[in-house]
Amino acid sequence: MGARREVVSVVTERYRSAKRAEKGRILDELCATTGWHRKHAVRALRRREAVGPGEVEATRKRRRRYGATIKDALTALWEASDRVCGKRLKVMIPTLLPALERHGRLSRTVTVFWLSAPPPSIACSSM
Repeated sequence: MGARREVVSVVTERYRSAKRAEKGRILDELCATTGWHRKHAVRALRRREAVGPGEVEATRKRRRRYGATIKDALTALWEASDRVCGKRLKVMIPTLLPALERHGRLSRTVTVFWLSAPPPSIACSSM
């Protein structure tokens, strides 16, 4: 088992920097050497590197799509609508925005933005 890990660790860097055709040849070599199926070999080569014993490298976080002001505005809209789903919230936004604007909870730029936002974007941001 340890010998296979050593082989994978040696081949991993070459696999990650290779083009598609070269990756196929590397996989063939690894399968012939270790006796693994191709799918298992691909998973072994794509596995994240261990940082320490029992620890795995942290996954990359997604870049934020909207700023804090827009997120806060959406949270206010979502709370005012009794936390409905994104598709229903999109329909309710035109009626909710004037009321929240009158009470000073939203600015005009945020209002314009949320009127043009697609429902999936609203659903992902409100949770």
